Amino acid sequence: MRYRFFWRKAALPATILCCIFFYCSACGQVSPRQTVSSVPASSAPVSAPPQTPVPTPSPVPTPEPFEEYDISLMALGDNLMHLGIVRTGRQEDGSYDFSFLFSGIAGYLEKADIRIINQETILAGNERGFSGFPYFNSPTEVGDAIADAGFNVVLHASNHAADQGLDGLLACARFWKEKHPEVLLTGIVEENPEESPQEDLPLLSVGGVTFAVLNYTYGPNAATLDSSLKGHLNLLCDCDPQTGAIDFTTLNPQVIQDIQNAKEKADIVIVCPHWGTEYTTTPSSYQKAFAAQMAQAGADLIIGTHPHAPQPVEWLEGADGRQTLCYYSLGNYVSTQKQAICMLEEMAWVTFHVTQDDVFIDGEKSGALPLVCHYTSGPVRLKGVYALEDYTEELAASHGISGYGGVALHLDFLQEKSQEILGEMLLQKADILSP
Repeated sequence: MRYRFFWRKAALPATILCCIFFYCSACGQVSPRQTVSSVPASSAPVSAPPQTPVPTPSPVPTPEPFEEYDISLMALGDNLMHLGIVRTGRQEDGSYDFSFLFSGIAGYLEKADIRIINQETILAGNERGFSGFPYFNSPTEVGDAIADAGFNVVLHASNHAADQGLDGLLACARFWKEKHPEVLLTGIVEENPEESPQEDLPLLSVGGVTFAVLNYTYGPNAATLDSSLKGHLNLLCDCDPQTGAIDFTTLNPQVIQDIQNAKEKADIVIVCPHWGTEYTTTPSSYQKAFAAQMAQAGADLIIGTHPHAPQPVEWLEGADGRQTLCYYSLGNYVSTQKQAICMLEEMAWVTFHVTQDDVFIDGEKSGALPLVCHYTSGPVRLKGVYALEDYTEELAASHGISGYGGVALHLDFLQEKSQEILGEMLLQKADILSP
């Protein structure tokens, strides 16, 4: 019994193993002791071909997104240096200091990237003595104050640019070139392009953007352009090359050519025409016609001076469907004129938005801030320039225009006129100075 039991236990596994062996042989399967080889028995073993390493691709750096930014421009109207203002700047030792001209707008100057002023009167040299209307000559210290305040563009094409003749104009151009080369001078030219290579277009580079600033005057307070001034004073109106007679109703073709040339060299073209009818708050038909032509030629921004009174700001249809922003007149910056409207003025504020592919005027951040020029009488002296929203009825009542010009100035007049002229383009201080 014991042996029979053992046989049953031992025989069963053996039987199973035999069955598996014969089954695998019949099916052509190898036994567990066989090895698999693709090489015939008569051939020598061949090693596997080497594998070419696959390079690991370097990660492609993700370009940083372009960070858009703004460039701000401020512009002031006529820096009209009547003798009362010149005398305000005279110091006890006989020297002159005009830094007071810009103390009231220091915050805006600090905020702006491009700072433009129209220097209405010529700086022909102190050795000539100083004079007022009708043939101005202002101290060169006015130019020093402009540069020290941080202005980087000065406009000099005005109807008073030739008040001291060609010599005075050239002396003024040399003053800026030699004393303040950091300030871009535009409107008058020292070197006559007909006698020497033409000077480059007036270009200013700010924040990686190139601005062309072109400046022209309707004329030199004469119906004809003296031949000596040709090539030295940029003329807005067409002029007969033979007689020098100025056609005040026709735009100088050179203006259009200059704008087109500037479009090839600059990202933004600014045109500053000295034009219009004095003491009026509405642009003339010729201002509108000239502005339309300049916009179609490619001007991005037009900033007008000369009328001594503020005029509207509006958008014009420009080239290629783009819009051109036009300030017809900023009015004065400082003066001691006797008309109430001449005390109200504009500070242009324009914001350019820069993207990776374009730069354009941001209409939501552009407009005009109303200012008030304040002087006293007995003697006539400039006291300063105020933002209209800081001006008071008490200040208006003390204005020297009452005793000097026989005109009463009232705060509500200034407020109503600024709203009437500027409308939706009227800015408040907070629009500019807020972070």
